[in-house]
Amino acid sequence: MHQPPPGPVARLRSLRYVELHTPAFSEAADFYEEVWGLRTVEADSGARWLRGTGDEHHVLHLTERDRVGLGRLAFAVATPAEVDEAARRLEARSLVPVFGPGPLEQAGGGYGLRFTDPEGRLIEISAHVHAVTPRGRDEAVPVGVTHAVLNTTDIDAAVAFYRDVLGLRVSDWSEHQMAFLRCNADHHCIAFNQAEWTSLNHVAYEMSSVDHFMRGIGRLRHHGITPQWGPGRHGPGDNTFSYFTDPSGLVCEYTSEVAQIVEDAWIARVWRRVPELSDLWGTAGAPSKEIRCHMAGTPDPGPLAPVDALPTTDAPAPKENAA
Repeated sequence: MHQPPPGPVARLRSLRYVELHTPAFSEAADFYEEVWGLRTVEADSGARWLRGTGDEHHVLHLTERDRVGLGRLAFAVATPAEVDEAARRLEARSLVPVFGPGPLEQAGGGYGLRFTDPEGRLIEISAHVHAVTPRGRDEAVPVGVTHAVLNTTDIDAAVAFYRDVLGLRVSDWSEHQMAFLRCNADHHCIAFNQAEWTSLNHVAYEMSSVDHFMRGIGRLRHHGITPQWGPGRHGPGDNTFSYFTDPSGLVCEYTSEVAQIVEDAWIARVWRRVPELSDLWGTAGAPSKEIRCHMAGTPDPGPLAPVDALPTTDAPAPKENAA
């Protein structure tokens, strides 16, 4: 008798870090350390690992590549045994890991596995990664990475995979344009935006408070960098937002005060896509054409795609893209 696939492969605890690929490696590394507020914990030729003020070994992994793109999304689980069980559950779904389970010979160490989602994104699940001593939180710098928004060509399929396979829960929808998914009490660690191609929309970094959030914006202004959208406060997630672009053209966000979910009490809603709900404060105005273009990015088949799968020219600007 045919056995249905098991439930989610693991209980994900948090989004641990994001890897970004960039041809402007030196400029991007300088930006994230000297301007954005992260701190280098390890460096190698063409690679940099940067931490926030929390205890994660690193929250951003920068890698030098010929094209801008998303390198991987790394999620934390509690124990190596959970990683092994995730591998068994993936194989039961005919999803073969591209690495592991086994020791991660990379900065921060740990034990983990990697596999790809249906659109080619590389996902890492890990445990026992080295921790670092938390930094003081007086400075207006990020605690760590809190969510990533991903552009998808099929939002229903993307949500189904991350819900059924990775165990994320849907917190809210923004009509049928965006879906917000969580792995812990934070309103979302991943969000999907319906788009014309697969790419990274943006990566968000948590600031300790609204005061830290505003002071961080002020620090960037002292470096001659102004928000391309924000500051404001979103309806879905209730989090503050201010969006910038790094030297690679990738979008990065300062955010704070994301809504906290009580599992037994939360009921997902469908938010209307109107300006007063995109920004509850009414301070940000409409996102500019420039930031929308950066959020759309260019088609990204994933870090493991063959060279001939990469687009040879930049894609046109999208008709619709959300932050």
